[in-house]
Amino acid sequence: MCRLFGMSSAPARVRATFWLVAAPDSLEQQSRTNPDGTGIGVFATDGRPVTLRQPVAAWQDHEFALEARDLESATFVAHVRYASTGGLSIANTHPFEQDGRLFAHNGVIQGMDDLEAELATEGPGLCPAVSGSTDSERFFALITREIRRRDGDVGAGIIAAARWVATHLPLYALNLVLTTPDELWALRYPDTHELYVLDRPGGGQHLDHTGTDRSLRVHSQDLSDAACVVVASEPMDDDPRWRPMLSGEFIHVSPGHVLSSTVVLPDEPTYRLQLTDLHPEVAASQGAS
Repeated sequence: MCRLFGMSSAPARVRATFWLVAAPDSLEQQSRTNPDGTGIGVFATDGRPVTLRQPVAAWQDHEFALEARDLESATFVAHVRYASTGGLSIANTHPFEQDGRLFAHNGVIQGMDDLEAELATEGPGLCPAVSGSTDSERFFALITREIRRRDGDVGAGIIAAARWVATHLPLYALNLVLTTPDELWALRYPDTHELYVLDRPGGGQHLDHTGTDRSLRVHSQDLSDAACVVVASEPMDDDPRWRPMLSGEFIHVSPGHVLSSTVVLPDEPTYRLQLTDLHPEVAASQGAS
């Protein structure tokens, strides 16, 4: 299964070290369970989005791991991919960037012809260009369109796009993380895949998180002092404050460690897919641990 990670310490910029390994300093021991791509997204001091993406497992690229060692940002998004749709290429590797925002998704959406037809209703040039072949990037394009329709209201755009997909398309999961230079949004829908949130005050120990499959470890000494909110596919340490997000729960983290949460999709999808409905290769991507 793909792994999602998001973090906000805004307005504080912090250094976070990403080890895409099974042990803290050993590329050779990295998990092979998500072999199809790895990506990390941050923002430069001028607000420019910066992505490090590779379409292969992290253990295959030593230079990539070195680049990920000392990244600085107020928001972070990371994704370890097990491909469900789209071949192995940079264009299909999360996180994606549109209108200066970064986005990563875990799940499966079907009915791509219907989604592309919906995007086409805006006319040429009015929707963001899609360079890859994934359902995730097309879902992001729908989100971006809805944000544009709402004069830049990111939260309203995400909710509108998710509701459209939940009503019109067969879907397995829509879990997502979206970031700007100083804000983070996350959605879990429906209850197919878990998504956890940790509201972490400052003034404590440094951050040191490791996923259960050990494909991603994140360390930040700076967060000994700065507060942050972390979103991840599973609890990444034994901190008792981790909690599972509810199905349909939508969170927003704004500057100053302000976390808001509401259930925006209380109902089941119109066309909810089960694992048995998916092509075997797609099912494997969603069931891998």
